[in-house]
Amino acid sequence: MINLTISTAPALHLSSAGEVRSLCRSGGFTGKTSGSALGFIQANLMIVPREYAYDFLLFCQRNPKPCPLIEILETGNPAPHCAPEADLRTDLPAYRVFRDGKFQEERSDIVDLWQDDFVSFLIGCSYSFEAALLRNGIQLRHIENKHDVAMYRTNRKCVSAGKMKGDMVVSMRPIKSRDVAQVVEICARYPDVHGAPVHIGHPHALGIENLSNPDFGDSIELLDDEVPVFWACGVTPQIVALESSLPFCITHSPGKMFITDLPLK
Repeated sequence: MINLTISTAPALHLSSAGEVRSLCRSGGFTGKTSGSALGFIQANLMIVPREYAYDFLLFCQRNPKPCPLIEILETGNPAPHCAPEADLRTDLPAYRVFRDGKFQEERSDIVDLWQDDFVSFLIGCSYSFEAALLRNGIQLRHIENKHDVAMYRTNRKCVSAGKMKGDMVVSMRPIKSRDVAQVVEICARYPDVHGAPVHIGHPHALGIENLSNPDFGDSIELLDDEVPVFWACGVTPQIVALESSLPFCITHSPGKMFITDLPLK
């Protein structure tokens, strides 16, 4: 898991992590977090009853590319060490609720759903390393266009753990051909937020039939001088919720992350 040393000095950013969380808490921000609080680590969220926490922990350990753990909270605790003033029940733009293996609803907070037996997992998100790519002159058109990344369910099976099973989800960013090697090198420095890509080019090899029809996020046109580059994605646990028929769990809404106080180093 990632080092939880917290720095108060912001790196490259559009607004601070605390400001984004405060806006989420008040209902003033409900959008995608890509491009927000650049320089701070963003995290996917998975909340399960204690009964399923060990299985999900084991799933993350067996599948570190899509599920790199940043923090596991104590049972019933919604306040993470990686952002001590935060509350996981209110400080994300949106949440998804799953019951009996089906998506039930999306909501702006989960205060009235909270239970004392909940265990929360924060999983590194690839939005985190976008600051490093931008610092190195890599063009990210989804940020320029204020869109989300495209995310796709693949044909790659994750390693099962107890009740937990499912296919890997990947995020895709179009990268100029000349920049691909540099992008791989930069992202490999950050394994706690998915690290290096899992696939480059040829989406059919991942079982993706049509790049213009993502399962989550926004479609983005692939230009002639660009290559589709795919990273393991923390939306994978949402597929696990469906495939494993979990009686109950709560996740972030795809593209709408929890922003920690951890600086990207």
